[in-house]
Amino acid sequence: SLQLSARGHWSMWPAFVAEQTVLKNHKPCCAPEERQPSNKQALLALPKPRYLEQLESYLRKELQSLDLTKENSQELKLQPYREIFDFFIDSFKTYKPLLAAIKSEYEATLAHQQKTIRALEPLKAMVATVSEECTQQILALQEKERDEINMLKQEKKHLLKFIDNMKEENNSLQTQVEHLRESVAEEYARYLNEHAARKLLLAKLNDMHNEQLEMTQQAQHTRGEDTVKLSLALKVARQDLTKAQEKLNLMIAYYADVVPRRDFESLEKKNSDLLQEIKTLQKDFDQLRQEYETLLDIQRETADERDKFCAELQRVQHNCTPRPNWAKCSEVIPGGADRWDWLAEGKTSDQLVDVLLEEIGTRVLKEINAFHGKGKSDKVPVYLRHEGKVKNKKTTKKDVVNILKDIWKEKIALDQQTGKVSSLPEFFLSYLQKKYGNAAAMEWSYSLYENMRLCRSNHVLSSFYDILTGKVGEEQFHGQNQVISDLQKELAARDSSDSGSLTSEHMAVKEAFPLKKKESIQELVDASRSKLDSTEDLIDYMSLFKEDEEGNPDPFIAKLRSQYVREKQEYLRQLKNKLRDLTEVNVDDLKTAFRAINPDIDDQTLDTYIGLAFQVQREGPAQEVVPVETTLERLLAGDVRRVGPLHREEGTTGVEGE
Repeated sequence: SLQLSARGHWSMWPAFVAEQTVLKNHKPCCAPEERQPSNKQALLALPKPRYLEQLESYLRKELQSLDLTKENSQELKLQPYREIFDFFIDSFKTYKPLLAAIKSEYEATLAHQQKTIRALEPLKAMVATVSEECTQQILALQEKERDEINMLKQEKKHLLKFIDNMKEENNSLQTQVEHLRESVAEEYARYLNEHAARKLLLAKLNDMHNEQLEMTQQAQHTRGEDTVKLSLALKVARQDLTKAQEKLNLMIAYYADVVPRRDFESLEKKNSDLLQEIKTLQKDFDQLRQEYETLLDIQRETADERDKFCAELQRVQHNCTPRPNWAKCSEVIPGGADRWDWLAEGKTSDQLVDVLLEEIGTRVLKEINAFHGKGKSDKVPVYLRHEGKVKNKKTTKKDVVNILKDIWKEKIALDQQTGKVSSLPEFFLSYLQKKYGNAAAMEWSYSLYENMRLCRSNHVLSSFYDILTGKVGEEQFHGQNQVISDLQKELAARDSSDSGSLTSEHMAVKEAFPLKKKESIQELVDASRSKLDSTEDLIDYMSLFKEDEEGNPDPFIAKLRSQYVREKQEYLRQLKNKLRDLTEVNVDDLKTAFRAINPDIDDQTLDTYIGLAFQVQREGPAQEVVPVETTLERLLAGDVRRVGPLHREEGTTGVEGE
């Protein structure tokens, strides 16, 4: 049993050692590190008591004799420890009640926990069963919805076909009605003429019958009459003849200018037809006059371009140099001739110079270890305000593209959440600070800025750089993306089988862009044929909207974006021609010019363009006058495009609507 030391305190081992005792005033639960090191080292050197060794030996034997592979191995393993603890309690008579109470509480707690576990096991099986049933129900609902969607698509196609048939039938009925109206009008005129002729014939027959009766009566009475009566009758007849002659002359005088009703109706109809023809001719004349004015503008613009090209030609002829051999660039460009051929495909000499400068600039950028800060002046953009040197992160173009796309994603989500458009420069800096910390944010800002400044051929980098530096408005970026998104939805709507492919005949480019010219539509169709399967005449339209790892789009999307820019420039060139006589423009002048070149523009869009040109805030008034060049620069930076169908006078200028 445990023994007491000479001073009445428990020793560290059950065996009594007179020289080694614990301190008098130590706390029962004090940490071992609070005790004196000298006592601890001395106690550790003592041998274990025999009773402790017996208990440990008994525990090892019991544990070795157990089969721990059974399911209740933990309970079997716990039993030897219970027996050891019982032996231990029996050995300490003084502390036996307390230790027995502790053991009882532990046993009660273990029993309660086992009871709880046994109660929860059916619930676990029930949860697994319910989860499986819910999964099956979800799969069944998805399958049912898929069938319903396919059925609705088929019904939509059937209804569209039925509508087309009804339209054709309606047009056919309208044509028949017009034909029947013309036939009824002709029959009515013929019956009216016959009715009038019949009346005249009946009157003539009655007159002839009456004359015949009068002649017969006169012949019968003449035989018995004498000459006196004949003289009187002759005199009366002459008087009647005179009166009839006077009455006839009076009627001729009164009704000389009167025409028959039939002639009047015929002339009235002819007059109505002539008036309608005059209106049509007047309308055609007005259109021709507008076309003539437009052609004059084109002629004037063409003459200016001709003079400009002539001057440019003379300058080029004066300063011309031999055409460079661009194939030599493949020797210094990474990737060799294959990569240079891919970079130079379809580009002009000026564009090739930009590509070469970009390759040289990016190579030099990778060799720079640090940038020089631009200072903290107010003229320096907020994302470049730093003094001293800034470490170059030496990022790849792929990494830059991924970061910029993530910035756009976060900014669009924030703008939708707050309901207002945030400033891109401020959001750019806050994004880098949030992601990389305040210390590294400026390093990333300078590295991204220099990559965007050099890589002008990459759309993701160049568009972000132009918006970040204020050269173009953010709405232009979203406008181009909306055009691409609308086209993708139009193509997906025509893909009833969801195969991701369409025949060249079903490519809905014309339906998606009804305002484009035939030449522009053909350019897009030709660009889409790069994904054409020659064996089945199918175009993989889904791949047209994919980008490579560096953000370079398919030639189809690149052509669509270039047409967007070209059409906006042509639209603003027409606006400039309408304002050519002005040096400054006010709101009314600009509205008049917009309506002249685009009569179908709605008021909301017109107000948006006016606000863009005059920098109008919602709560502030517009400037009274603005220089024409400033107005055109602001409109060029925004999302400005034609609204409504092309009119005849506009069609002659070759303008394309977006």
